[in-house]
Amino acid sequence: MIDYHVHLWPHAERADESELALERLAAYTEQAASNGVGEIALTEHFFRFTKARAVVEGWWDRLETGGEPTDHVVRYFDHHATAEIDRYVETVELAKSAGLPVVAGLEVDYYPGQMDEVARFLADYPFDVLLGSVHWIGLWLFDVLEDAYAQRRWESASIDQVWRSYTEAIEELAATGACDVLAHPDLVKIGRRYPGQSLLDECEARIAEAAARSGVAAEISAAGRRKAGEDYPSPQLLRRFFEAGVPVTFASDAHGPALVGERNGELVAAARRAGYSSVMTFRAREGSELPLGQPEAEP
Repeated sequence: MIDYHVHLWPHAERADESELALERLAAYTEQAASNGVGEIALTEHFFRFTKARAVVEGWWDRLETGGEPTDHVVRYFDHHATAEIDRYVETVELAKSAGLPVVAGLEVDYYPGQMDEVARFLADYPFDVLLGSVHWIGLWLFDVLEDAYAQRRWESASIDQVWRSYTEAIEELAATGACDVLAHPDLVKIGRRYPGQSLLDECEARIAEAAARSGVAAEISAAGRRKAGEDYPSPQLLRRFFEAGVPVTFASDAHGPALVGERNGELVAAARRAGYSSVMTFRAREGSELPLGQPEAEP
């Protein structure tokens, strides 16, 4: 099977370009194989790269936030945007040429009003798959729960409005065409705060409809169990994806070799329970379906 959401660097740490080496990528594929995974997608965060920051620089100043300070956003990019995307791509392409079962990708955050520029920039690179994710609601990096600012926002926010805003962002991201797969599509549940059942049903239906309308896949991610108490997406949302004809990929969202391919067999079983009999793989951003339980396509 596959693991199509793998990072090279721990989330909170600065990028270490010494880890852009074939030996490092080989360690990932070996761990994947030990978990029954025959192909992985390297999908480092877009915001890790200096050229990426140049593309989206100042998106935070263009939001209507009522004068809310943006210093924490600037510090975030100062900390993370340090690596060179060309070297990253070259390393992954070398790994492919060496026969390692990897495909080249990125995880791309949604930046309001910036996705056309992001898509144009990424079109110059030989990516196989692009994950789209929503981590920001306005100036709030809502999934970094250990951050004091994020905690205060969770404590003061209207949970109904949080879910509505997140859903709107997913709809807008899917419609941009800038990504191929929705990463952790109900990430908003990471706060373990839920709206009433009626609104929850509405949000899940809108997310599934947005994916179907835009022709993107959705990932089934083991990271949800670690962070939110259940896999992403919820069983109900996964069933909605199936009913809407949305294909799926599998993901560990690992930020190091140890978790690559984590619980992959359980993710496959979840897909089967929802009705799926295939998984989507990608080459040059073109998807093809692979029957569940069958060998991976040739790189």
